[in-house]
Amino acid sequence: MNDTIHAEPATALAPVWRTVLADSHRALAEVVAGIADDQWNLPTPCAEWTVTQVIQHAAADQLAFAQALGVGAGPAYDPFAPSGSLTGTAADLVTAALDEATTAWATVTDTAEAVPTPLPHGALPTPVAAVLCALDAAVHAWDLAVATGQPSPLTDELAAHLLTAATGTIEPLRQWGAYGPVVAGTEGSATGALLNYLGRDARN
Repeated sequence: MNDTIHAEPATALAPVWRTVLADSHRALAEVVAGIADDQWNLPTPCAEWTVTQVIQHAAADQLAFAQALGVGAGPAYDPFAPSGSLTGTAADLVTAALDEATTAWATVTDTAEAVPTPLPHGALPTPVAAVLCALDAAVHAWDLAVATGQPSPLTDELAAHLLTAATGTIEPLRQWGAYGPVVAGTEGSATGALLNYLGRDARN
């Protein structure tokens, strides 16, 4: 972990990370609840992933964060190779994953300076790690909302916090496809800047 790189974001995010995490989890749950029965196989902004596959990926990532924090056994499948086939409902899958992640983050005290993560970075400052977990839920909520014609779940306030954690930190993750190359854009909002940075076209 590079303490110099993460010190400023950690300080900025320390007062808000629990709220950012809760808001992002809520966004994912609400968007999944709004998906219609005929929309599970629609394409999404995540290249080559359908709505169902994005849901599987998002749920698995939450389980992976929970496992890193010592709660649960982690995902039973590769988050970056989602099958596109569910044995239960999408809502049940996401709810269980979010509940496990929430339980795991509740074990983290405000005095914990750093926590382990499932990311290539290993341990990160607690506020940065938590907001990266939130980022995964929130951006995939946006992917699903775009794919299924729902309103964006992102606000500029939430996006600004997510961008603070993401900037520089997500670079090793682009190779796996969840975050694409930076999209050149002229969006003046925090939401637009976040989406473009994560490889999404903010004009969607």
